[in-house]
Amino acid sequence: MTKVKINYSSLMVPSYFVERINRFMIKCKLKESGEKVEAHLPDSGRLKELLIEGQEVYLLPNDNPKRKTRFSAVCVQSADSRGWVSINSQVPNRIAQLAFSSNILLSYKGWEYVRAEYTKGHSRWDHLLKRDEEQMVVEVKGVTLVNDKKIGFFPDAVTSRGTKHVLELIEINKEKNWKASLLFVAQREDIEEIRPATDIDPVFSEALKSAAKSGVKIVGCRCKVSLDGIQLLDEIPIHI
Repeated sequence: MTKVKINYSSLMVPSYFVERINRFMIKCKLKESGEKVEAHLPDSGRLKELLIEGQEVYLLPNDNPKRKTRFSAVCVQSADSRGWVSINSQVPNRIAQLAFSSNILLSYKGWEYVRAEYTKGHSRWDHLLKRDEEQMVVEVKGVTLVNDKKIGFFPDAVTSRGTKHVLELIEINKEKNWKASLLFVAQREDIEEIRPATDIDPVFSEALKSAAKSGVKIVGCRCKVSLDGIQLLDEIPIHI
């Protein structure tokens, strides 16, 4: 597979997680100075299994005076301390765009990348692809939750927005010359397959089952996260 990678800044600094202040802000203690700082958390997911007191988090400093915090969270060490997990919900979308532009995901072979953020129906979709007379909208979802059997689950909290997207994809897929797809991007290397988190959001899980039965393309892939960056590794199975 052609290398698709987003490099991390060398300016990142290590810290230890202290507490979550709200959906988009955490408090950390800088490893070098011991200073407690607030950092922007670019992921509104629950992240309960990742944001553990004392866990190592890498932060990126920013000098934008308009920002409320001096730092943004980039990645956190996994609970077993064997690897790193991306905690930026925008990264899966960027990885997907690079993969589509390079045409390296086998499940999308033959589809040409057109653009990001395409509005159709009642939603704005992450990506638009085309193949001959057909077009395809793709919605991307990041996965960070994993169990001890290396099974990744989505979502990690109830997502009415996610369910709405899946139901709309079903309708788009019925239209002439239109296809629809959902791409799950695991933001950690230790996920070997992805399943819907039925115990967390049964409504989303049922919607996903309906989408699979109706022909919506559902694809999974995983990434390796290190302190150098996040790199797309391969496609992994989706079990619904």
